[in-house]
Amino acid sequence: MDSELRERVERAARTHALLNAVKYESDADVGAVMGPLMGENPDFREHADEIPGVVGGVVADVNALSPEERRAELEELAPAELAEIEAEDEGDEHPLPDLPNVDDDVGVVMRAAPNPNGPWHLGHARMPAVIGTYKERYDGRFICRFDDTDPETKRPDLDAYDAILDAIEFLGFDPDVVIRASDRLETYYDHARKLIDRDGAYTCSCPQGEFSDLKNAGEACPHREKDAATTREEFEAMVDGEYSAGEMVLRVRTDITHKNPALRDWVAFRMIDRPHPRSEAADYRCWPMLDFQSGVDDHLTGVTHIIRGIDLQDSAKRQRFVYDYFDWEYPEVIHWGHVQVDAYDVTLSTSTIKELIDAGELDGWDDPRAPTLASLQRRGIRGEAIVDAMIELGTSTSNVELSMSAIYANNRDLIDDDANRYFFVRSGEAVPVEGGPDAGHPPVHPEHEERGRRDVPVPGAVRIEPADVPAEGERVWLKGFGCVRHVDGRFEYAGDDITAVREEGVPVIHWVPAEGGVPLRLRTMDGDVTGVAEPEISDAAVDDVVQFERVGFARIDGETDGETVAYYTHE
Repeated sequence: MDSELRERVERAARTHALLNAVKYESDADVGAVMGPLMGENPDFREHADEIPGVVGGVVADVNALSPEERRAELEELAPAELAEIEAEDEGDEHPLPDLPNVDDDVGVVMRAAPNPNGPWHLGHARMPAVIGTYKERYDGRFICRFDDTDPETKRPDLDAYDAILDAIEFLGFDPDVVIRASDRLETYYDHARKLIDRDGAYTCSCPQGEFSDLKNAGEACPHREKDAATTREEFEAMVDGEYSAGEMVLRVRTDITHKNPALRDWVAFRMIDRPHPRSEAADYRCWPMLDFQSGVDDHLTGVTHIIRGIDLQDSAKRQRFVYDYFDWEYPEVIHWGHVQVDAYDVTLSTSTIKELIDAGELDGWDDPRAPTLASLQRRGIRGEAIVDAMIELGTSTSNVELSMSAIYANNRDLIDDDANRYFFVRSGEAVPVEGGPDAGHPPVHPEHEERGRRDVPVPGAVRIEPADVPAEGERVWLKGFGCVRHVDGRFEYAGDDITAVREEGVPVIHWVPAEGGVPLRLRTMDGDVTGVAEPEISDAAVDDVVQFERVGFARIDGETDGETVAYYTHE
């Protein structure tokens, strides 16, 4: 990388690092800077191997600034962007707008409608976060409805039902009602019969390609003018399983010349030969399409407001034809854009994650490399931190990017006060120690003296990280122990006068005893890291979130094959 390009990278990275730090009132995150940096500067991409190192240095410089210094510099570099951040800060108290047309007599009823084809990834958290928040605001009702009426293309995973309910609980919400659509086939059949009697549907045996050609030409298929009695008879044969997949469908009669071909006589029911994995639904072969099933359920359960992706606008338009036949009032609809999440190499896709697990590239849904709620929970990230970050995204129709640094900042505020401190040395190097006390006594928590101090023994030598080994003759401060000087491959005790740190700039480092430490495996998004922790880590219980000083927060997961296992949370 030549000097001119490096200067451009540093300048752009500094602006984005300052924006990230000021917006989230926390340290900047390299991952959050890399996304917009590379997106706005396509010519940087051919230097993708070198740029993270440059960005890392810039981020470190920005993080060394005080909040006041960051804001002042950002005002010089990007005054318009700073003004936008300040306008957001001065905006409405809550980032979620009020729901439209709320009827005080009816109240607010909203639903999350997951397809249980696997546990939830991070993007799924947005819906329950927003619905749960609106429920609390309006004292409304939260319905969880499993849309599991596709036993073939999006085949349900029997373990996913409970996993999704566990995820909702992890986020801090408790649905008022839980429904499985596969339990309600008879209800959908009854409404199909009523629709047929109202001349709103007809059975069709056209091959799919043939019907598609007719539809796109705005021409009716030969079955469209069937009388209700014939349609009813053929639909009952569908219900009885007398047709195979592809032989017969039930179509909603709409407008065959509608300007949007996707709305022309759409399929309400089709035949599926593959049995549903739930034993209660395994005998059914005639299954409703999602737009029919969901539309009927929204009405019958009293849903007043629906949130769905902007790409699903046609769903509301299709369902309105059914609602018009039944003289039902359609719920209010809010469309929003997709959520994109930084910091992960794995796509936010249930099927993709499942493929990686099946191929052995991920250990499971809670692998720290997986962008799933189970993974975040195992890493020690609280549901509240995720919900707060999701709420901040609002309900814009534009696609939005969720920065993991926002979740980490929220979580840090929640866990920092409770997290006891410990030392953990990665790839440590043993150095003999001459002189000084027999043990170091760093505080359990620097802001809670009442928790006392730890005892970290010094059995003649300490283990430190290779990067912390000072040059010959230089000093370092072993936290909780004192100052030592590096002389001929050993440390000589140099006293405990803290002015060496405060006035002379002697670096403070963490350490563990060379013998008697606890082997520890730290599972991270970048793979496992092994090392040694101080002996008192044995006092930490499973599920405790601790802070390994100068490394980051981690959740204690247990012990395996003689070593403590912890999952890295964040810095």
